[in-house]
Amino acid sequence: MRVDCVVNGEPRRADDVWPGESLLHLLRERLGLPGAKNACEQGECGSCTVYLDGEPVCACLVPAGQARDREVVTVEGLAAGPGELHPVQRAFVAAGAVQCGFCTPGLVVAVHDLLARTPAPADEEIREALAGNLCRCTGYEKILAAVRLAAGREESQP
Repeated sequence: MRVDCVVNGEPRRADDVWPGESLLHLLRERLGLPGAKNACEQGECGSCTVYLDGEPVCACLVPAGQARDREVVTVEGLAAGPGELHPVQRAFVAAGAVQCGFCTPGLVVAVHDLLARTPAPADEEIREALAGNLCRCTGYEKILAAVRLAAGREESQP
């Protein structure tokens, strides 16, 4: 099947998409957008989180055909332009919340969504919003610090 959709603001087309193919596979393998990561393939880890028509979804659980005539935004599409970082991405770097980086794209999209809905979240709201994202490296404290920094609640560490 053919899938025409808008990805990160640009019309994209993929041909010969098979019925069981995931949106994650379409993005990574057919469209060359490796930001969303393939980890659990069960929607449990959040590493593949992207926006589909403005709603965060686990791309591993969405059949690629469901993206037809819809808008997808990946972690690559959050920044204003090439070579730029979104403020959430800059906060992750400044807070040292990036270690192996595997979970980072999904966390960045989840934080972006949280701050769009709640610009100054309390720590409980941050923890709730990130509950679907697993990280095996950071212990979450630096991730929480990155969210606070992106929300303007604290300064970055030297």
